[in-house]
Parts: sequence; C-alpha cells; structure tokens
Amino acid sequence: MERKGDDGNLTLITQTRDAGGSPRNYFAFHPLLPQVSQLVLWKHAVLLSQFKKWVIIEFWEAECIKIDAANKKFSVGLIMIKNQKRMKNFLWIMITWQIHLNTPGVTENCHFLKRMLRIRRMLWICFERASLPNLSDEERNKQLLQVCNCWWRSKLGVEFAAELHDFVHEDLAELFDKRIGSFAEKKFQRDGIEVKTGYMVVSVSDKAITMKGRPNGEISSIPYGMVVWSTGIGTRPVIMDFMKQIGQTNRRVLGTDEWLRVEGCDGVYALGDCASILQRKVMEDISAIFNLADEDKSGTLTVEEFQAVIDDICERYPQVELYLKAQKMRNAVDLLNLSTGDDKDGSKELDIEGFKQALSPVDSHLKLLPATAQVAAQEGAYLARCFNRMKECEENPEGPPRFRGTGRHRFRPFRYKHFGQFAPLGGEQAAAELPGDWISIGYSTQWLWYSVYASKQVSWRTRILVISDWTRRFIFGRDTSGI
Repeated sequence: MERKGDDGNLTLITQTRDAGGSPRNYFAFHPLLPQVSQLVLWKHAVLLSQFKKWVIIEFWEAECIKIDAANKKFSVGLIMIKNQKRMKNFLWIMITWQIHLNTPGVTENCHFLKRMLRIRRMLWICFERASLPNLSDEERNKQLLQVCNCWWRSKLGVEFAAELHDFVHEDLAELFDKRIGSFAEKKFQRDGIEVKTGYMVVSVSDKAITMKGRPNGEISSIPYGMVVWSTGIGTRPVIMDFMKQIGQTNRRVLGTDEWLRVEGCDGVYALGDCASILQRKVMEDISAIFNLADEDKSGTLTVEEFQAVIDDICERYPQVELYLKAQKMRNAVDLLNLSTGDDKDGSKELDIEGFKQALSPVDSHLKLLPATAQVAAQEGAYLARCFNRMKECEENPEGPPRFRGTGRHRFRPFRYKHFGQFAPLGGEQAAAELPGDWISIGYSTQWLWYSVYASKQVSWRTRILVISDWTRRFIFGRDTSGI
C-alpha cells in the first residue's frame, strides 16, 4: 500500500500466453479512494488482487524500463528484487501508463490517494497535534488551518475535499476538543473551502507549497500540514524514449489512430492518460472518398451514390455525424442542400469541388477525448473485444471501407460514449451531469451515485464489502479506531 512510484502497466500477448506487468499486484477502484482515506471504506473493499487462480495469465510485479518496438522486445525491472532486469518478446503490447509527476518536491512531500492508509494516519497526526493542551488558540488554529491546505486539479481532488468536510463535520467534533471541531467546521463550510484558480504549483517543500499566479507571475507560498496530490502533467521517461524511437518527438503523449494503434510502429497499442487519438480529417481523404462513392465513374455524385456511402463516412469519421447533429440535419440530402443552397430533394449532382464544399466545415467538429477513467475504461473494453474477435474479424471484417486501399478494416474504430459524470459534494449530496443535457443535484443524486458505483465493482466480493461498509457507516459512523 505504501510503495512509491507511478503506475506503469503493460499488457502483452506472446506466442504462448497472455501476460501483464505492474509495479503493484492489485487493482484499485479509483472513484472510491477518497472514501477509504476518510474512514468510510476499508482498503479491502476497493482492492482486487491481480492473482486469480482461474485466469491463465502470467503476471510480473515489475516496471517497464524500455520498449524496443522495432525488434518487438521490452525490458522490465523487478520490484521485489533490486537490480534485476528481464527482456521479453511480444506480438502485441498495450501501454496503459499514467502520467508522470514533474513538479519538484511532489513525490517526496505529497500524499497520493493510492496511499490511502498514509493519508489516514497523517490526518490523525495533524488533529492530534492540534489537541495538545499546551498550545495556544492561535497555534492550534494555525495547525488546523494547515490541515485544510490541500492541492488538487482533478475530480478526485474535489471528492476528497467533500469527504474531508464530512469527516470534520460528522465525526471530528465528537473525538476532539469542541474548539477544534468548531474551527474546522467553520473552515469547511461550503462557502469556506477556498479554491485557488489561475495558479500553478512550482514546487513543494517539506513546509510549504510554492505557487505562481498565471496572470502576473506573482510567486506565493502556503504553509501546510498535509498535501494530497491528485494530478500530474509530465511524460514518463520511458514513454519519452519510446516516442523518440518512433518519431513522435513533438508530442507530450503517444499518438494513436482510431483503433488505438500507436502511429509509427506495429503491434503496439496505447490507451488512458499516456495516449491521445489522432482523428483523421475528412479533407485529407476527400478525393479517395469521392472516387469510391462514384460507382459509375462519371465524375459526379448523385444523391443516391452519396447516400450509399454516407454511413461508412460517418463510421470512419465521427466528426461528420457530430456536424449533422449540430446543424440539425436528417440525412445526406440535407447536407447536399446546404452546400448547394437548394431546398428541393431533386436529382442534383456534385462534382469533386462541390463535394469538397459540402464536407469542408465538418472537420471543425473534431474533439479530443478527455483524460478520464471513463474514457480509459471504454478503450480497455474495446481492445479486449477486438483481441477476442481477432480470428473472426480476419475472415469477416466488420470495419468501414479502406478509402485509400482495398477491402475493409478488420474492426470498427473506437467510439467514446459519454454516460455522464458524478461529483459528490459532501453532506450526502452530489451533482450529476447525465446524457441528454440533464443536470441533477441533491440528496437523491447521492443515492444514485451509491447505486452506480456499487454496480461498477468488478467482483461480487468487492461489491458486498463496499455496500456493507456504507451500511456500517450509516448506522455506526466512521470507525476511527484502526488508523
């Protein structure tokens, strides 16, 4: 639970078996980590061991050191045995690294939500120090104020602040002097949780956080008792080295195509925080699309020919469908009408220039996917489905036509579906943004949050443990004895 270092996960397929590697031998359900750090859940409820007797897979508790895409090899360093390295071959490899911390002092002085037990202990130490009888009110208030100075730039950080507020409001007043509970409650009122926007953390020392204001470059320092860090903006060294090998030196993350294949090498896939999908523009392939749609080779497209290929275009280029929805168009005929200025559904024909004019605004609707767990989970499920159906799709490809080649792609390209997002606000209230532009805030939304995240547990063991811990907390409160 206390091991330092960022996550570096690899999944690979060899000639004989599937394999995987990670610096940790367990999976953690990230959305519930704030509740573990605030005594709502116990660690066993959100952890799932990577060792399962019914899973035929080789697992290494190791960290990847180098990837050699040209020779399809990679090197790993074993976690439990120092200075031990191994070289492995692969057919396909999936990279799922998280982003790297490049702010000085963060690794040494900050706490991360995956180190949930350390956060529990440090919180308790801060409150214990504030309860010492020989402290003046000023010193006690200063110590408590330092507990509140946490830095976050992510959704998990907001959830941690909400859980910390509930811990102070519901349980702390019963455990410590009333003056401590009174001050902390006032500090953590909804209008009292201070959020500093427009600042960038420059460094973190053992006593203070140094920040730089973006508008004027002003440097300021904030003392702290504990810092919880839940972000990161740097590229891991092993990824930087790999990007140099494949010629992606002008990027911060790996660039992949719509099938999550890393561009510039074969057999390497990437997903999650370490990768970004480079969606292809329609205008780059406009001539090839026109030639494929022009079945009679007349040099013009009829409405029927355009309708016959529009579904394949939408599947290959998702920005086309987004554009049609944004312009409230029903079908391809509406797109042609807009480009020609004709409202009649006649037998109009388009030459190559008219076809370019019809599709030229489409690429403005290209959107980058957010670096969220929801995106990474869908990418992982997509790749699992592709590999499980590899043989079937070799014989019967299911993807769109190859506009610049012959035949069809083996698989459909990855498509992200946004199912909404939750933000617990504390006090048994939550906010939710759901598909259909529906916003919900309040107590009922918190209960919806409970049901959704209970259903998202990957095993019945963790699902039962999470629900039982929630029930215990509602009946008996947080268990503050085992910190």
